[in-house]
Order: sequence, then structure tokens, then C-alpha cells
Amino acid sequence: MAEMENVSYVPLKQPIVFNLEGFVINRQQGYPLFVVSLIVYAVMLLGNITVVTVIAVDAKLHKPMYVMMCNLAVCDLLGGTTVMAQMMPQFLTGDKTIGYVAAIVQAFCVHTYGSAVATILSAMAYDRYIAICQPLHYHAIMTTRRLVSLCFLAWFIAVCLVAILFILNVGTPLCGTLIMHVYCSNRAILSLACIPTPINNIYGLCMTWFLSTGSFLVMAFSYVQILKACIIKQEKNSRSKAIQTCASHLTIYILFEIASVIIIVAYRFEEVSPNAKKFCAILFIIVPPTVNPIIYGVAMKDIRSNIAKLFKFTALPK
Repeated sequence: MAEMENVSYVPLKQPIVFNLEGFVINRQQGYPLFVVSLIVYAVMLLGNITVVTVIAVDAKLHKPMYVMMCNLAVCDLLGGTTVMAQMMPQFLTGDKTIGYVAAIVQAFCVHTYGSAVATILSAMAYDRYIAICQPLHYHAIMTTRRLVSLCFLAWFIAVCLVAILFILNVGTPLCGTLIMHVYCSNRAILSLACIPTPINNIYGLCMTWFLSTGSFLVMAFSYVQILKACIIKQEKNSRSKAIQTCASHLTIYILFEIASVIIIVAYRFEEVSPNAKKFCAILFIIVPPTVNPIIYGVAMKDIRSNIAKLFKFTALPK
């Protein structure tokens, strides 16, 4: 009986090269998709780099809200670049192979992006709560030291949680090389394991629950208190002020959550085509990084005016 329970397997040995299933398309379809992906990536780069540059150059924008905005832009660049830079050559060349180390790095960056978005948006919500609900004490509370601590904590929590996730995978034998996805993730790699990985699965679910629930509670508490404060004060245009101040943050959070939910919903319907499911699976890492800078540019006057000045200056003849 013991011999029957011990299932034999032959684990792969390094160097391991994975094959990504990717989108099921032919070479002729790959060329226009490459062009579209390149345009989207260019918009993503231009938007986020512009936001970071504008905030870094203008000393008036060296405030907690804008510093956190820079952190979010860097996070968006990390996630978007990790996927787009690997996906675009697939469309152009048809080569869908990826080495073991590159796969682990990509998966680590993707999970760090998803985790850091939640923690950074939570820190931004806390900053808005202090600014509107305790305006007289804002500068005393949100000191440079507190700001640095918040930004560091946001990244530290995300990186540590993801690092533990991948440390648990060390030594796990793999018996397959085909990753049924567009990019590499922890779950996709573990699905190739020769043995069950219950601890990894439980930890992954707990980490996801902790981040999603924690960020939701922080956001909900902060913005409920903001709305209550604006209504109780009964200041003129208090509601519109709250909406203008917090609209961009809420929009970005809701957009990220919707893109994440679409992944779950798409994979619940068997009639949805495999390509459509894969497209839905990359929305959360493509759409927010591309749209976030546009939201900032439209919703926030300081960012919008400085972007206009930047492009006006660069357009002047030398």
C-alpha cells in the first residue's frame, strides 16, 4: 500500500525553459497586435514618465499626495513593462519560450505590482483622510519622516508578502513546461509541480484576502469619514470639494478592482473563448497603468497645468 501511495515522478532539471501558450493566433494576426501593443505601451510609458517628471521638477508638487502618486506611477511602470516587454516580441516573432529565471522574475514583478497597487492606494487614502478631516494638524502629522515611512511600508509589505510566496516554492519539483497563460505567475508555475502544494496555495489565498480586504477597509473608512466631514462642516461646495479631491483616487481604485474582477468572471464561463479569457486576464496590468496618468492629468489641476507647461517648454524653438 505504501508503494502505491508513493507516486514516482521524474522532475525536470535545470536549465528549464517554459513555453507560454499565449494568444492562439497566426503570424499575420501577430503583426497588427504588435503595433497595437506598441502604441499602448508607448502611451503607458509617456503618461507615467510625464507624471513622475512633472512632480520631480516642480518643487511646489513635493507634497505627500504627489509623492505617493509618483510611487503609484513607478508601480504601474513595473507591472506594465514586465508584461508588455515580454508579450510584444511574441506577436512579432512567434517565440513563446521563457527561461526559468526570467519566468520567476516576471511572476515576482507581476505579483509585486498587484500587491503594491493595493498598499499604495491605501496610503493615498489615509493621506486624503488626514488632509480633509484634520486639516489643521495635517502638516504636523504628515511630516517628511511620516511620508517616507508610509511609502516604504507600502512597498515593504508588498515585496515581503510576495517574497515569502516565492520562497515557499523553493525546491518544488516541476514536471511540465507548458504555462497555460500569456505571462508567468506563481499559480501558473505551481500548476506544473510534480507534487501537491497545499501550503503554497493556502498562503497565496490568505495573502490575496489580506491585501484586498485590508485595502478595501482602509479606502472605505477614509472616504466615508471624508464625506461625513465635508457634510458636517456644511461649507459651501463642500461635497464638490470632496469629490474633486478624491475622485481620481477612487476612480483608479475602482478601475483596478473592476479589471481584477473581470478575470474571475471571464474564467467562470466556458463559452468565453480562450483568447478572450487571456485578454481579460491582462486587463488589470495593462489598463490601469495606461489610464491612471490620463485620470491624473484630467482630474488634478496642478498636474494638468504643469504638464501643459512642460510640453509648451519642450515645443519652443531653440
